[in-house]
Amino acid sequence: MLKVENLVVSYGGIEALKGISLDVPDGEIVTLIGANGAGKSTLLRSIIGLVKVASGEITYNGQKINGLNSQKIVKTGITLVPEGRRVFPNLSVLENLQIGAYMRNDKEDIKKDINWIYELFPRLQERSWQMAGTLSGGEQQMLAVGRALMCRPKLLMMDEPSLGLAPLIIKDIFRIIREINQQGMTILLIEQNANMALKIADKGYVLETGNLTMTGTGRELLENPEIAAAYLGKKKKH
Repeated sequence: MLKVENLVVSYGGIEALKGISLDVPDGEIVTLIGANGAGKSTLLRSIIGLVKVASGEITYNGQKINGLNSQKIVKTGITLVPEGRRVFPNLSVLENLQIGAYMRNDKEDIKKDINWIYELFPRLQERSWQMAGTLSGGEQQMLAVGRALMCRPKLLMMDEPSLGLAPLIIKDIFRIIREINQQGMTILLIEQNANMALKIADKGYVLETGNLTMTGTGRELLENPEIAAAYLGKKKKH
């Protein structure tokens, strides 16, 4: 579905991504783990067209997308839930969701999709007229995911969805990620909570300072002692 080949991205002469290649198969959850500053967000931002690619190629369903603007890339079926949620604070929950459907004009289906979002996140329905800026962090994250789903993506990319959230809310967010994946959506997930991310991932990649150093199924990476020591807070056995 999505293929990244030999991708190089530079910021002011420093290579943030050093020729990385990965693929995201249709219908799977693929996660990318790594320390802060490893280049994870840069990868998502380059896929969605917010960061210029120095060299390499990004293809989606066989079509080259690097070089297209973000709006065109979203039209192909890719959406990003950015880090830090970025909801519109002075608009209501419902208005935020409607903004997610701004490229659509199928009014009846938009209504159906809003109801679907409310089924996924009952708390958003309870607060549909509340200003998004007054929601808790967890509720804002739910709204950011709901808003992204409103443009009916085929590939949903998520940048640190659990950042700064309470453990119970994190569980909730991951349950929803699983659920929307089971309904047929492909997901590319960047997450500092490596344990939770690898548990739900079909496939995982480890990114270290712009290089991919390891790949495997979610389970293989979870059981890897090096990963456990570096990202899961477990001590290496000697």
